[in-house]
Amino acid sequence: MDQTKIGSFIKELRKEKELTQEQFAEKFHVARRTVSRWETGNNMPDIDILIEMSDYFEVDLREILDGERKNKKMDSETKETVLKVAEYGNENKKKMTRIVLIYFVIGIIALIIHTTAEFMDLNGTFWTGFLDGATIGIALGAMILGILFLTGRMAKIRAFKMRLLGREE
Repeated sequence: MDQTKIGSFIKELRKEKELTQEQFAEKFHVARRTVSRWETGNNMPDIDILIEMSDYFEVDLREILDGERKNKKMDSETKETVLKVAEYGNENKKKMTRIVLIYFVIGIIALIIHTTAEFMDLNGTFWTGFLDGATIGIALGAMILGILFLTGRMAKIRAFKMRLLGREE
């Protein structure tokens, strides 16, 4: 796949519709710099945006991916498959977002409990010390896990662990 060729084709399609990069960016809900990066071939749009472009410019998705016009239209089975792939990717993003949200909510709840206990100025017993340490530990752990999920490091850690254990995913 020649990203520069694809970028030039995207630029050609945009100019055919007489859109500025700014207008194009607004249409697809991205930044103008993102459009510039697509058109220079530095980056590629996500698959769901490519599908939207295909519909908007009334071109075959394969034409965009090839960076040139073809005479035949994409058959409905291929388009349906691509839509399913995009939907699958979006489901994974939603699942990851839910997990990260849960971790951050747990962390925030732990911080609220910790702050409440601090303001109550409880006696220095074993249980208050335990509560103090546990809430800070839970908050810190939840935040770290959330960051690991957000950055994709958790998947790499899991893959490494599976390799160490000699198991296939």
